[in-house]
Amino acid sequence: MDFAYTAYTEDKKLVKGKVSAHSEEAATELLGYGGYRVISLKTSVPFIDKEKLLSRFTRIKAQEIVMFSRQLALLLESGTDIATSLDLLQDQTDNETFSHIIGEVASDIRSGTSLAMALSKHPRAFSSMYYRAVAAGEQGGKLEVVLRQMASHIEHSITTEKQIRNALTYPFIVILVAVIVVIVLVTFVLPAFTKMYSEFGVELPAITRSLIAITDWASQYGVFLIIGILVAVFALVFYIRTPGGKHWWDGTVLKLPVLGRIVHLGELGRCCRTMSLLIRIGLPLPEVMGMTIYNSNNKVVADNLTGVQQELIRGEGLSRPMGKRSLFLPLMTQMVRVGEETGNLDNTLDTVADSFEMESSEKTRGAVALIQPVMTIIIGLLVGYVVLAMVSAMYSIYGTFGG
Repeated sequence: MDFAYTAYTEDKKLVKGKVSAHSEEAATELLGYGGYRVISLKTSVPFIDKEKLLSRFTRIKAQEIVMFSRQLALLLESGTDIATSLDLLQDQTDNETFSHIIGEVASDIRSGTSLAMALSKHPRAFSSMYYRAVAAGEQGGKLEVVLRQMASHIEHSITTEKQIRNALTYPFIVILVAVIVVIVLVTFVLPAFTKMYSEFGVELPAITRSLIAITDWASQYGVFLIIGILVAVFALVFYIRTPGGKHWWDGTVLKLPVLGRIVHLGELGRCCRTMSLLIRIGLPLPEVMGMTIYNSNNKVVADNLTGVQQELIRGEGLSRPMGKRSLFLPLMTQMVRVGEETGNLDNTLDTVADSFEMESSEKTRGAVALIQPVMTIIIGLLVGYVVLAMVSAMYSIYGTFGG
């Protein structure tokens, strides 16, 4: 934090300047060491805040939070206090925005704020689940354990997302290449051949005429088609951002063949993993359900979890409300029932999460493996149609002039 000061030097000269410190007391003490007698000290607010401007365009990666959590846990276990540990981590962080956040957290802790409260001021870096888990760790005296558990939880999410992203990379590239090929054919290649065929004045085969008709239509109305598609996409995105639209879209995705099952398993696996972590930390079940609802990406799943939470608060347990809702698969409700009866709910939820994530990963690989040959066939048919139309036209021309 920067402070603008006005002070007297030891030889009675009036000076003005700026100094960086964690607080006003620290700034005054720092100036005193330099031989200044402070007259006034105010927080300096620049016209353009470089750090805030930078933070808007700098993303804090999940892997950075993982490393921060593990290193902070290690420093705390070695006996270093929290503020000093944060100072050390701030110096080791390459991300300027994250380094600034760590510095502010350290400053808040020196002012008497708890670590969880200090972290809650920076939602771009630390989720509500993260700082609430840290609060539970502080209260239970097991902050180092909680930090390591949160690091493992975030790391597991990163791994899952990376697997899905890597699996979908090849199909995306194939589709992109196919779209580019079609655009090039329709825009540059086919119009040239169409002009050449018309100059010969021969009757062309039906397949060639159909290709020419498609090309003419695309050249005349293609721009309007693209604009129409873009408008429809923007309208759909806008509608999805509304509560009703979000609920409709999430419900529709869950009903889709193949993809719906993958999303369903992924959401339930994430819920089980989150609940297991929070129960292991020591949070009560109603609060666990509340945080699980907040961290759910699917509105339909969140609504079902909300219903379970309400019945849980009324004393109906966890497995019984889940069993009433078809969204929660039989394996999940049965294992939750076993966990409730044995008092081992966190481990049973972990087992369910592993099962769902494994099935989701297998189905994702299967879907990707199916997409590749399908796209190959579609591209082959498209290219074959164009080549056949052009070759048929050439044979017609040769036949006419050769005869």
